[in-house]
Amino acid sequence: MDIIGAWPNLWNVIRRELRIWSRRPIYLLGSVGVIAFCAIFFLTFFRDGLPHDLPIAVVDNDNSSTSRNFVRQLDATQLGKVVQFDTFAEAREEMQRGKVYGICVIPENFNADIQAFRRPTFHYYLNGLYMVGGALAYKDILTMINLTNGAVQREMFRAKGMNDAQIMNMIQPIIIDTHQIGNVYTNYGYYLSNMLLPAILTIVITIVLLYSFGAELKYGTSKHLIQTAGGSIIVAVAGKLIVYTILFSTLGFILMILLYHIMHFPIAGSIFNMFIAIFLLVISSEAVALLIIECLPVPRLALSIGALYSVLGISLSGFTLPAENLPSFVQGWAECYPLRHYYLFYVQEVIYGAGFAGWWLQVILMLLFLFVPMPLLKRLKSAYILRNYPVD
Repeated sequence: MDIIGAWPNLWNVIRRELRIWSRRPIYLLGSVGVIAFCAIFFLTFFRDGLPHDLPIAVVDNDNSSTSRNFVRQLDATQLGKVVQFDTFAEAREEMQRGKVYGICVIPENFNADIQAFRRPTFHYYLNGLYMVGGALAYKDILTMINLTNGAVQREMFRAKGMNDAQIMNMIQPIIIDTHQIGNVYTNYGYYLSNMLLPAILTIVITIVLLYSFGAELKYGTSKHLIQTAGGSIIVAVAGKLIVYTILFSTLGFILMILLYHIMHFPIAGSIFNMFIAIFLLVISSEAVALLIIECLPVPRLALSIGALYSVLGISLSGFTLPAENLPSFVQGWAECYPLRHYYLFYVQEVIYGAGFAGWWLQVILMLLFLFVPMPLLKRLKSAYILRNYPVD
């Protein structure tokens, strides 16, 4: 194809697409509007980083100085906020209503059993319907139980005449030195927003592009598109994709600046390398959307398949569940998602700061997506000209 000769037709397709945008605000609303809403929502929702003051019900059946001290210490933690009840039935009712995330029952004769070395038994109940709240409540209660156990042992060893250094060697013979790489504050915003916002961007890219290409069939304008492109499907597709690539790349760059420059999310590498990553994610996601509309030039089916494909990409990318622990055939399926390769790029650049040596393979794999839809361009051209597929 003569590139110079095709330029006027390419420019005509670009202008045509911009005119469509001006007549149908759904394109900008479905892209800029959705990304702006999601960015504001997630960055404000996780602004505190880690949930705190989670209501934890406590039923103190002992009411001794030791049990009261335990309740005060549990209430003083950052994660938990104690709500005391007189009976277990009242606490259980509040848990069933979703107002508390856990119940801690202090048994009768708790202090007396400790003094007599009879090992009292704590009972605690967690609300498993709320994964984060329940898990954090469990962590808070278990931490305080272990600290209380250590305090009891310390007093016992002091009574035997041991000094504090000897006591600590007995209570905690092994000291755990934890280093949380890339997220030292255990901030849920750092963990989730880094991947959720690019994931939403891929969903938006897929849905908007499928609608854009499918609308040519739905509204009967596909022949006009081919005529505007001078009869070349390559020019027609390239003209539309240039406009969307500029739009989505700009949105992706804004997200990177928002996360790593304005919000100061931790990044071990360079933000400019993340610009490369988000640009590759954009063009590879566009290639997948083009492949779907080529295989299924039916707007309704294409949008359904595209939505299903995009949502599964969030689970298979690996940031919620390690893809390496999934069955082999699922691991292979995960490689068919650009978001998976973006995640591996992100890990090497943002968390480890490995640079080109860490993510060069992901660049190659994301570029390979660009070649996947090329063999089926003739099929899309036939569908646009013949219009022999259902449009509703």
